[in-house]
Amino acid sequence: LFPYSRKDAMMDNRFATALVIACVLSLISTIYMAASIGTDFWYEYHTLSPAENVSEAGRSISEEFVSEEADEKTYTDALFRCNGTVGLWRRCITVPKNPHWYSPPETDMTTNCISFSLSDQFMEKYIEPGNHNSGTDLNRTYLWRLQFLLPFVSLGLMCFGALIGLCACACRSLYPAIATGVLHFLAGLCTLGLVGCYVAGIELLHKKLPLPDDVRGEFGWSFCLACVSAPLQFMAAALFIWAARTNRKEFTLLKAYRVA
Repeated sequence: LFPYSRKDAMMDNRFATALVIACVLSLISTIYMAASIGTDFWYEYHTLSPAENVSEAGRSISEEFVSEEADEKTYTDALFRCNGTVGLWRRCITVPKNPHWYSPPETDMTTNCISFSLSDQFMEKYIEPGNHNSGTDLNRTYLWRLQFLLPFVSLGLMCFGALIGLCACACRSLYPAIATGVLHFLAGLCTLGLVGCYVAGIELLHKKLPLPDDVRGEFGWSFCLACVSAPLQFMAAALFIWAARTNRKEFTLLKAYRVA
């Protein structure tokens, strides 16, 4: 019986290693996802001379940007001209700390941010940004809503999967880990959908409001964190499902062998 006991120990070590790696991947992906949701660098605009733009256009740019009544065109133009950054929850611009006394090439700058309210997240987008009479742009409207909802669905699925994993540990069974793997797979799909919706939304916006010649736009590190989180979730899901199914199959075969 000694060889079989040794084989059982090797099997347990193999599955335990897979589960530990899956848990680590799940934890890292959760941290990345939470960090990406909470930061404002999903998309960044780089302007050659943001402060000069503020001076030439007037100090009202900053005031209009932080106004709760600012429409999409108003705050997007400010983002173009003032080194703006956009997150899922906030938008920011870089302006002189004392705009009334600013004279280039001073470098005393500050960042002004304003959060998107819950009503802003579900507000309709218009065919012509800023023109309420141009009709609703359904594509951009639903892409914007999905990019707000999907990250929370993804985090919720991973947290629920973690609870199932804890229950599996309490029951000393690997089989419930299949459910954890399935939930992580669904979370990965949600994260992948979030990334796709955000990219499509940005592209559609820039077709409506093209970037000025002296402005360069690029995806920021918050967006990259979400992009990295998705494959980590898929890898964790694969390990959870593989460990649970393989352990179950080998346990059944070993039990049948012993009975025989």
